[in-house]
Amino acid sequence: MATKDVKNEYAFEGTTLNGFLMLFVNLLLTFGSIGIGIWMGIEEVYSVLVMAIVLFIVSLFIWGGFLELEPNEARVLLFFGKYKGTFTRTGFYWVNPFITAKKLSLRARNLDAEPIKVNDKTGNPVMIGLMLVWKLKDTYKAMFEIDSQTIAGDPAKNGQVVVGSNVAGVMQAFENFVKIQSDAALREVAGKYAYDDDDDDKNAITLRDGGSEINQQLEQKLDERLSMAGIEVVEARINYLAYAPEIAAVMLRRQQASAIISAREKIVEGAVSMVKMALDKLAADSVVTLDDEKKAAMVSNLMVVLCGDDSAQPVVNAGI
Repeated sequence: MATKDVKNEYAFEGTTLNGFLMLFVNLLLTFGSIGIGIWMGIEEVYSVLVMAIVLFIVSLFIWGGFLELEPNEARVLLFFGKYKGTFTRTGFYWVNPFITAKKLSLRARNLDAEPIKVNDKTGNPVMIGLMLVWKLKDTYKAMFEIDSQTIAGDPAKNGQVVVGSNVAGVMQAFENFVKIQSDAALREVAGKYAYDDDDDDKNAITLRDGGSEINQQLEQKLDERLSMAGIEVVEARINYLAYAPEIAAVMLRRQQASAIISAREKIVEGAVSMVKMALDKLAADSVVTLDDEKKAAMVSNLMVVLCGDDSAQPVVNAGI
């Protein structure tokens, strides 16, 4: 699904003028043409009146050329459908009023995706969610490589947002695209790994302990899917991981059993070490001489005491 990283975006190189200067000039032109038109109408100098009307119409066109950009905003400029470049200079400017400016935000955005149910490598259903930080990197791809010209809104409200009229609506289109692609990437990555125990390979990376390796793969898959829309992945990581509710109780008992077995192994290993140390110490200090039968009985008693869950209840032989 990866696409070639061809950058079609370039900076706008057309004529741009200071917006405040043009605002002052156009105010003079607008009100001056109105004043001259009224005066010439009273004086019945119709040739000058026609010129004043023309100047007034020109001033109306000039009003459509003003651009105001905040930091990390961009305008994709089109001249009768032809891409003329991306304007990113912060401030107040004036450009050709026949150029259409479509608004985009280059600021970083968060996506905290709701956990989705997927099957891991071993077929167990798990709930997994991700946190994603992304931003627009290539405005040309963002506007023209995916269908973001018109965003279908709520069908019940018959709502539609057209690109260029509302930045929030435009970015909502990209958020929807990112959400769908992130779900697909998350399913793909989660299906390659077991949740916490791979029966085929005990040393394999799992979702629970994979950490940075899993997040790196997730980020790579997201980059492949989102690069076609000119979107850069700043950070991606799994922020929620759990068994699906229908098997959570069974898997909890399994984990508890594994923990008990591991604890028992440690207890037995320690008990054997202590029994061996006791026998060696008794023999080295010549405290008592034990034959094999007495050693076996002593080992049995010590193992019961050391490995038992309950406290030992000693029986004292009083010799009666």
